[in-house]
Amino acid sequence: MRIRTVAVVLAATALLTLTACEGTDSGAAGSATSDTVGRDAGDTPESDPRTDSGNASDTGTEKGEPDKDGSETEAADGTDAGADAAPTTAQLPDFTGQDLQAAQDAAQAAGFYALDDQDASGQNRLQVLDRNWVVCSQDPAAGTHPTDTMVTLFAVKDGERC
Repeated sequence: MRIRTVAVVLAATALLTLTACEGTDSGAAGSATSDTVGRDAGDTPESDPRTDSGNASDTGTEKGEPDKDGSETEAADGTDAGADAAPTTAQLPDFTGQDLQAAQDAAQAAGFYALDDQDASGQNRLQVLDRNWVVCSQDPAAGTHPTDTMVTLFAVKDGERC
């Protein structure tokens, strides 16, 4: 009898908890709150801080989305904002033998910001002080690559062999 009572109480508590959580999501179906609750009569949806994008030049249409007249939005430089731009390419230098921090700085200067560093010794150590590590190899190799390419630098601590 006691086990049955405890099970019923736990089930009821779980049901109440789940039911209470549903009301916190403003986008959930069956939500009792309305978007207009808490607004003054003079407020408009545009003045609602939850929907404001923070962009003063926002026209209400997305880039590449047709305007009211059916034409597509253009970027500030006159190009079609909806068109997929070709990825930018740059020359990736050879970082072998360089200080890890200097190699990372040079990669960013060349336009490569997706950087990863790994322990080349296989011990999976973290490179806490990048200046105390030397680059043994890199992936991809030096050459021309898209700037959004992930560049992995494999390094060992100063004084260790690659």
